[in-house]
Amino acid sequence: MKDEIIDRINRLRSERNVILLAHNYQIGEIQDIADILGDSLELSQKAAGVKEEVIVFCGVRFMAETAAILAPEKTVLLPDDTAGCPMADMITAEELVEWKKKYPGKKVVGYVNTSAEVKAECDICCTSANALRVVESIPDDEILFVPDRNLGHYISRNTEKKIIVWDGYCYVHNNFSSQDVLTKKQKFPDAELWVHPESPPEVIDLADEVYSTGQMVKNAKKTKAKEVIIGTETGMIYRLQKENPEKNFYPLREASICQNMKKITLNKVLRSLENMQYRVIVPPEISARARGAIEKMVQL
Repeated sequence: MKDEIIDRINRLRSERNVILLAHNYQIGEIQDIADILGDSLELSQKAAGVKEEVIVFCGVRFMAETAAILAPEKTVLLPDDTAGCPMADMITAEELVEWKKKYPGKKVVGYVNTSAEVKAECDICCTSANALRVVESIPDDEILFVPDRNLGHYISRNTEKKIIVWDGYCYVHNNFSSQDVLTKKQKFPDAELWVHPESPPEVIDLADEVYSTGQMVKNAKKTKAKEVIIGTETGMIYRLQKENPEKNFYPLREASICQNMKKITLNKVLRSLENMQYRVIVPPEISARARGAIEKMVQL
């Protein structure tokens, strides 16, 4: 049954000139069939340069929106129309506009984990990997940061600028605790601890390294450590283990699962291709402004 579904997916993506992109947090079956596997911005940047006419984005809505913004001439499909991001939903464009009024003239750095409408109200976007560099590129001493307070606090520790943060968070990373670290370290005393910068400050304090998912992929190949505890969504373990079979990777918390990321299945990818659903369209006026904020970051 599974092989039959994969065969039908492969036939359709050939017939319809499709490229399949998958985020590192997707289930293993989706990672295995992806043409390109990566983090949200990496995938969206590659989407902008692909020759295929149709992009099936196996991730969550803000990622598919970013691909649609950077590749407006392509058809971008999200296999599950309900795959959203709770953190991205913690701020709306209207809320950001009102917040900016309290800090007139202040520049806004927007994490890519935001809606297209919010990106359109930001001065520049950032990823977890380049957030500090983006902040340092702005000459102002005070900067507004949306929506993730943990990433904002992490940046503020590493810059002399004052970072005023919106009170949003990723429920997966925000649930990590120092007790999780102590428990896992007792079980694997020789293992290094790598955590995502969306984690709480007390967890970051205990980490050996603070990495974005893209940085985890690169450094997993380079590290001399034979055991690594990974403080991010559990889907990351599948890729790290597959690409580095001689090393062992353990989740900081077995329950660190993003339910929205796990909504994409082989059956939903097949239905998406059969029915050309669900197309993600960003209105031109929103897309143009959001693209400006994204392209400023890319130029760095």
